[in-house]
Amino acid sequence: MEFDRTINLKSFVLKLSILFILLLIASIVSLQLGSVNISIAEIYKLFVNSENAGTAKEIIFNIRIPRLLLAIGVGGGLSVAGAVFQALLMNPLADPYILGVSSGGSFGAVLALLLGLSFVFVQLFSIVAALVVIILVFLIGHRFGRLEPNTLLLTGVMIGAFFSAAILLMLTFLNNTLRTAIFWLVGNLAMADNFSAYYVVIFSIIISIILSFFGYKLNLLAMGDEDSSNLGLNTRTVKSVIYIFASVLVGIIVSVSGIIGFIGLLIPHVVRMIFGTDNRIVVPASFLIGAIFLIITDTIARIIILPSELPVGVVTAIIGAPTFIYLLKKRQA
Repeated sequence: MEFDRTINLKSFVLKLSILFILLLIASIVSLQLGSVNISIAEIYKLFVNSENAGTAKEIIFNIRIPRLLLAIGVGGGLSVAGAVFQALLMNPLADPYILGVSSGGSFGAVLALLLGLSFVFVQLFSIVAALVVIILVFLIGHRFGRLEPNTLLLTGVMIGAFFSAAILLMLTFLNNTLRTAIFWLVGNLAMADNFSAYYVVIFSIIISIILSFFGYKLNLLAMGDEDSSNLGLNTRTVKSVIYIFASVLVGIIVSVSGIIGFIGLLIPHVVRMIFGTDNRIVVPASFLIGAIFLIITDTIARIIILPSELPVGVVTAIIGAPTFIYLLKKRQA
């Protein structure tokens, strides 16, 4: 597999611009829909003059915009992490949760719920536990001083299984908070506060941009360690840096949204079918398409059983599973 060192900048900008426009359209539709529908004209007036907007102002600025930003940060970040891990591990079935980070983060969150702590501490416990797993998997995943993909993968799966068992054990001790814990584990965007939404989208964008700059290096890694080393790539350093950034991104996301499946597994495959396998376009395009996908699925989750709502993780699984099976069958055809 060979990749050109140069990239067609005009084509690159055009593709991302189209995706960005689609993201804006999805965002506007999402802001309109809910238990109270708000027209585009009303939303425009709110942004121009929101002094006497009343309930509509409260809904848009305190509920829907933070949730929209959270969907962008979570959907985009998970998709980027999925694309990066699939390239790093050279495994098309790799997803952001395969290295055990999600199980560690979930363990911390459920532990905080078991202790009766507030959601701020749930997030804090989750991110700390996720960081511990990141470091643990990173240290064990080294073989002969190098970050070995297969060792890393197996270590993540085993540590993830251990923490998943620990979570099930803790769930048996929960009573009133059991429903909250299950909603959080399934994946939900409704539980985070405004501050969480803003910091997740900021960190998600920053880390995704950083990982996008590793696109060409990911292309070289796809050739194998020996060939990429012969081309002057320091595979040990590059793999370590990519792993740390992608894992921290997943840890931040899990600490707020819980486990939202299929996005990181499905979206990178969709992007490769549309744009090819060059990671210089796959990584940034994954962010935009992942953000669009989660905005759409979260909007469906909010309106499908009004006045209640579904956890968005349920909707992503219902849509993602058959879609992924279809893509697999299409590739085999």
